[in-house]
Amino acid sequence: MNKIAIIIVMCISTVSAFSQASAPLPHREGQGEGLSLQQLKDSALHNNIAIRTARHDIEAARQQRKEAFTKFFPNVSGTGLWFNANKGMAQTTVNPSEMIPAELASTLATTFPAEALAALANPISISMMKNGTIGSLTAMQPVFAGGQIVNGNKLAKVGEDVSRLQLRLSEQEVEATTETYYWQIVSLQEKMKTIAAVDTLLADIHKDVDVAVRAGVALRNDLLQVQLRQNDVASQRLKLQNGIAIVRLLLAQFCGLADTAFTVQSKPFSPLQGQDVSASSPDTALPGLAEYQLLQKQVEAARLQKRLTIGKQLPSVAVGAGYNYHNLLDRDHAFGMLFATVSVPLSDWWGGSHAIKRKQLEQQKAEEQLTDNAELLKIRIQKSWNDMQEAYQQVGIAQRSIEQAQENLRLHRNYYRAGTATMSNLLEAQLLYQQSCDKHTDACIDYETACLKYRHAIGQ
Repeated sequence: MNKIAIIIVMCISTVSAFSQASAPLPHREGQGEGLSLQQLKDSALHNNIAIRTARHDIEAARQQRKEAFTKFFPNVSGTGLWFNANKGMAQTTVNPSEMIPAELASTLATTFPAEALAALANPISISMMKNGTIGSLTAMQPVFAGGQIVNGNKLAKVGEDVSRLQLRLSEQEVEATTETYYWQIVSLQEKMKTIAAVDTLLADIHKDVDVAVRAGVALRNDLLQVQLRQNDVASQRLKLQNGIAIVRLLLAQFCGLADTAFTVQSKPFSPLQGQDVSASSPDTALPGLAEYQLLQKQVEAARLQKRLTIGKQLPSVAVGAGYNYHNLLDRDHAFGMLFATVSVPLSDWWGGSHAIKRKQLEQQKAEEQLTDNAELLKIRIQKSWNDMQEAYQQVGIAQRSIEQAQENLRLHRNYYRAGTATMSNLLEAQLLYQQSCDKHTDACIDYETACLKYRHAIGQ
């Protein structure tokens, strides 16, 4: 009679514990104050090194565009020179007697003293420009340069646009990586909740089996099997705790967080309540993609580079004005002047024709890459949409698996109480229930990741 009473008490406690532990594991809000996904994204966009580098590139491209704009204005230059040579740079010897005509020489012979006539026969050395100062100020305005200045400014503007698109891509990549880390932590946290619920279930089973063993109605081997399963769950908890710590460190480093002991706010999984991402036509989404716009900028840059190469083969015309000063003849002398220059690259036409053909091929290659990669981007959009739809359906399958595993666990507990099932069967049913809960968590995370990839594919 005492044994029967013990068995009745054990059954009542088992039914009570099962009614608490066999319910579907709820996906609860993260306990305590934690960082939201948007807070993590904002921190990553502000502190990540890739974003700071992209912003520096934009500023550098902006300065290059402003530098190219200055080519429209006159080029003003000043030159100054002072020199002191060991002897005059212009030296010569003059013989006066050789420069006097014969008629004048006969007249001088009758009027000049003999000493003066003898002096005229001696050569005279002349030296000039031993030292001096030279200065000039020149302004030159290009009138025609084969379109190099105009196209150079357009190319600089394209470079600035490319830098902005690169920043946009970097921001999307940083946000995607941050969200990936976030969902990894959420997944591990949800599995920790599953472990906690399973641990409670095993603790109740252990208590009931221990009572049964003491009453002599159950084998001690059943108790040992429960204890082994509890040890396995404890090992899984340690691995999950270590995984959360590592991912938290990675997320803190990526987002520039000084405090690595933060927690994240995990929102409930509810993808089956309705998808929050609508389908977008690949043809409609394509023009808004940063990758597609970069390909277009690549074609535009190749076209401008071809025009620059053509411009190098054309004549260039410039006008200018200058002011000059020198004292080379031991007297200050200043003067102004106007001038015009025409430069024709005659010998460069041969090699220039090949350079133009090379740039034409590069432009054609860029246009073909635009067409080919545009098709690949459309395929990526369609694949991302298909993957998201598949992940959405997997969540439903995982939810039904939880319900089936829950019912299977309930039946095996009843069978074990009735003596028609072994402890191994019961623990196997418990393991299947735990695995179905983990698969549901993985399916929800896969769906969130698929939504992220689809939004990234359509440029959102």
